[in-house]
Amino acid sequence: MKVEIERTADGSPTLYRQDIDEHYHSVKGALAESTHIYVDLGWHKAAQSQDALTVFEVGFGTGLNALLTAHASLEQRVPTKYYAVELYPLPKQTTDSLLPYQPEEHCSLFQALHNAEWNEEVEINPFFTLIKIQGDLLTMDIPAHLDVVYFDAFAPEKQPEMWDETLFRKLYDAMKPGAILTTYCAKGSIRRMLQQIGFLTERLPGPPGGKREVLRATKPNA
Repeated sequence: MKVEIERTADGSPTLYRQDIDEHYHSVKGALAESTHIYVDLGWHKAAQSQDALTVFEVGFGTGLNALLTAHASLEQRVPTKYYAVELYPLPKQTTDSLLPYQPEEHCSLFQALHNAEWNEEVEINPFFTLIKIQGDLLTMDIPAHLDVVYFDAFAPEKQPEMWDETLFRKLYDAMKPGAILTTYCAKGSIRRMLQQIGFLTERLPGPPGGKREVLRATKPNA
């Protein structure tokens, strides 16, 4: 799997996978996209009503979503247990090459996230515990009692197996009543599938300069 570093419109980096002609983040702004879709619409929304959170990320990738969530958890003092599943972790050479692109205040956190052992529970800061799972989401057991799901797989056109209804039903069953799932993909077919499973869905404005709409899905309270 060959990847190339590209700088996005807001100055933050993303990776480009040649084999599937796909970027890890929006070229219109990786940092803006992750902050808006996952941290603001997902984590911050859940933190308004929860004293502690359990997050499950589909696709650890460059670690950007985890980094921003770890920073928010410390800043807001909200204990967060963060699971991230990745079938193909980036090699150390690639993550090391991303380090110079990080803001100075994020460098030590970026290194801590990527140096954390896979399949182990690692305390990154007093309010953020990371469990990176190297495995196949399609066959693994998903942790239960989730408050937030970051669904950040590659696009349905590139990775259709990750957008299968069976997988979203598994996620739905693992989520608490009132839990939130956020994703950049607001396609009508995905929204209708989530509604059929039982989610309450919202199309929300995308990040500045980025996608026009994104999707937030909530599991109804019992």
